[in-house]
Amino acid sequence: MSLNVLKPLFDSFPWPWKEPNIEQNGVFFSYVLGILALLWFLWFFINKSDKGLPPGPKALPLIGNLHSLDPELHTYLESLSQTHGPICRLWLGKKIGIIITSPALAREVLKDQDTIFANRDMPAAGREATYGGKDIVLNPYGPKWRMLRKVCVHDMLSGSTLDSVYELRRRELRQTINYFYSQARSPVNIGEQMFLTVLNVITSMLWGGTVKGEERASLGAEFRHVVTEMTELLGTPNISDFYPGLERFDLQGVTKKMKVLAKRFDRIFESMIDQRHKMDRNGGQESKDFLHVLLKLKDDEDAKMPLTMTELKALLMDMVVGGTDTTSNSVEFAMAEIMNKPDVLRKLQQELERVVGKDNIVEESHITQLPYFYAVMKEALRIHPVLPLLVPHCPSETCTVAGYTVPEGFRVFINVWAIHRDPSIWKNPTEFQPERFLDDTWDYSGNDFNYFPFGSGRRICAGIAMAERMFMYSLASLVHSFNWKLPEGETLDLTEKFGIVLKKKMPLVAIPTPRLSNPTLYE
Repeated sequence: MSLNVLKPLFDSFPWPWKEPNIEQNGVFFSYVLGILALLWFLWFFINKSDKGLPPGPKALPLIGNLHSLDPELHTYLESLSQTHGPICRLWLGKKIGIIITSPALAREVLKDQDTIFANRDMPAAGREATYGGKDIVLNPYGPKWRMLRKVCVHDMLSGSTLDSVYELRRRELRQTINYFYSQARSPVNIGEQMFLTVLNVITSMLWGGTVKGEERASLGAEFRHVVTEMTELLGTPNISDFYPGLERFDLQGVTKKMKVLAKRFDRIFESMIDQRHKMDRNGGQESKDFLHVLLKLKDDEDAKMPLTMTELKALLMDMVVGGTDTTSNSVEFAMAEIMNKPDVLRKLQQELERVVGKDNIVEESHITQLPYFYAVMKEALRIHPVLPLLVPHCPSETCTVAGYTVPEGFRVFINVWAIHRDPSIWKNPTEFQPERFLDDTWDYSGNDFNYFPFGSGRRICAGIAMAERMFMYSLASLVHSFNWKLPEGETLDLTEKFGIVLKKKMPLVAIPTPRLSNPTLYE
């Protein structure tokens, strides 16, 4: 197995032998002895009893199974299930991870014992990024979490609220189509441009009426930089998470780096909130954006559980960090799969010509009339689920799954990527075949544990409606507006790269050729 997954962890350690002229330093052996003593101390207090736990690979002293992890964690965990069964365990330093790789056991965790498993094991970097876990993703299950979810689902991401900010989404997507038109017959990075588009859409919906013109463009560039760095830090193997007793030392500096990034976001949030308050005091025109909605909820004196300013900013953080990579990567994967299947592309364009026509542009109102596009979206999310292991669950009390003991506080990974490619469930599981979803029996409700790309139970994704609209609107616009081909001599690579959010290993670079009847349709 590869050790590469631990390389950034070990490379960032302040090991004493990295110091210059260490051979001449009399404290060298003191360092070595101190490190050995620390490792022995940790090992002494690690409970290595596997009694009652699910089966799993043999663990080494101190590091458990960390040495054998593969960077492509979703495929590595799938291989473990082939050897040890649909529920197995890994020692991750001092912590234990439980891996679930079957629909029946996923149902047991996410439905039958949903309340017990509706909590999170909070990573150090995640805690720093979310104002101490005050957001909807990491907040413990309970009354406060239910209030935050209600704010997201009913106030921010409801159908009526999304309808009210459609013009903001439309403006950003039309700018993207115009950009691709300006680059016609030249190679463009589809994923990179879609990331920028989705980011601009989200920030426009957050405070579209608060920020104007050049300020909005400058803000988008800063967000793009910070979101990229944050996502990388959240995916960095962190010794503070494997050995919680060492968290205070932050040996890799992950928490320190995340704190700097979080402060940059906080300053932006504070600036937007201040501008909004000034607009309100000056009697400015009421604007329909999420910040306006959240501030009204915060100032609601009749609320049974008021929304605090910290929680408000944590929700803004969720929207910016959680909604960008997820949607843009899914669109990039879908475009790659479509380009790899000319018959699928032909069917999509025929559907668009029938519903929209080549003398018109795609509007969001068209997407409900595009059943084949819906099938393509569902198939793309089956074969390349956004979060291949979902967000790990954590039982609030010791319980039993499939006859095995799962102690309180263990981290539970649901390998939805493996379930979606299980040959006992899906015919030709590695083939991109949208037709399997044309019967409309599959949805995103999380009730069928053969297919649940957005999770299931109480912790199911709160942004499904928003993700569905952005995916469909973006993909339909790209396919309707242009023909796409690879640069001369290039081959299409569909290889995945594991992360909290699944990515294409090689960016999709393609050449757009306009296909609509009138150039003014690209303005």
